[in-house]
Amino acid sequence: MAVIIGGDSGVTHPRTGASQKYTGALVVLATVFFMWGFATVLNDTLIPHLKSAFRLDYAQVLLIQFVFFLAYLIMAMPSAKILERTGYKLAVVLGLLGMAVSAAGFIPAAMLESYGLFLVALFLLAASITLLQVAANPYVAVIGPPETASSRLNLVQAFNSAGTWLAPLFGSLLILGHGAAGAHSAAHLTAQQRAASVHSVELPYAIIAAVLLALTLLVWRVRLPDLGKETRRAARAERAQHSLWRHRNLVLGVPAIALYVMCEVAIGSTLINFMSQPSIGALSHARAADYLMLYWGGAMTGRFIGSWFLRWMRPHRVLVAVTLGALALLALTIVSSGHLAMWSLLAVGLCNSIMFPTIFTLGIRGLGPLTEEGSGLLVMAIAGGGLAELQGVLADSIGLHLSYLLPWAGYCYVLFYALWGYRATGAVHDEQLMAS
Repeated sequence: MAVIIGGDSGVTHPRTGASQKYTGALVVLATVFFMWGFATVLNDTLIPHLKSAFRLDYAQVLLIQFVFFLAYLIMAMPSAKILERTGYKLAVVLGLLGMAVSAAGFIPAAMLESYGLFLVALFLLAASITLLQVAANPYVAVIGPPETASSRLNLVQAFNSAGTWLAPLFGSLLILGHGAAGAHSAAHLTAQQRAASVHSVELPYAIIAAVLLALTLLVWRVRLPDLGKETRRAARAERAQHSLWRHRNLVLGVPAIALYVMCEVAIGSTLINFMSQPSIGALSHARAADYLMLYWGGAMTGRFIGSWFLRWMRPHRVLVAVTLGALALLALTIVSSGHLAMWSLLAVGLCNSIMFPTIFTLGIRGLGPLTEEGSGLLVMAIAGGGLAELQGVLADSIGLHLSYLLPWAGYCYVLFYALWGYRATGAVHDEQLMAS
């Protein structure tokens, strides 16, 4: 049986020998997944750091996540067009190069002590990551048997989680550990201490820019499989005969991705401040960043474990189980205090682990030649992370503790999708779908 995908992500190949053909590509992609996860979660360290350095409230500092994830909304579909024109390999190279230039943009932002320039650099960084996401997620999902797509994407996403796990340690050592904002409250910082805190961002982002440039050169030199222009032309002609709106699993999957990312980002962005509260953990920002590693480390561990479970369990059932776990843990956080609230919130990371890749693969099931557009919409939905700004508004009005009602409500929709919304309708290749 051949697997046919539309657009530049489209490729027709027999299953026999496919895993050998694409093993090298998956290894390279795992490194790319690692770097964009690392760069994304470093925002969680940047938020409490800049909050103190610039004397921001929660709503103001969570503009970091709003601007970052706004790039997904604006750039997802243009990225699909870029992918179609440039081809897979060049799209990845352009995305990595854009990340490197954007990371370097943090240096003038710090030198000028401009919060606005930080936001611009973050938007450009996220725009580059969007191009990588549009290309890499559907590519990994379709290069092997469809029944193991969730397992395969979870495995590669585990390397993304490895980046999210190490980012808090990097941020703690090189950002929070070198700035006065990590050790003192905003009210007690002198002007010199604030300036030193802002400038402490320069070195870590210069290192990131250098690593990204090296990775760009590596990808440029590595031979990746050609996806075939003839197949892309045929798929474009076939796409005109189908409609995305016939596919319930995609239509309902878009808000599922958006709300899941909102939950993950809202929790991760506020964890350091939450654990620093006297009624919770009474930790310094630098110490809390070490605990933040457990939140993202749980996601990494869960994806490695989940990639194994998903080889023999139906993806939607695993999604139901982890979503129920997230709802229970978050409810415990809301009604408790002290270390119980802290550890229950950290444990939500383990439940988050398989949600994104599983929703993504369920969302593109049966799209056939519409897979490129469908995956573009799902990547666009990552803009839901910008809704974490709403938690900042809630935290300023009703307190940080009760603001976790927002992600709790988001997980309720993910549970709905796992129970019913995932069921595919209008499938183009029904023979490729797993039994529901």
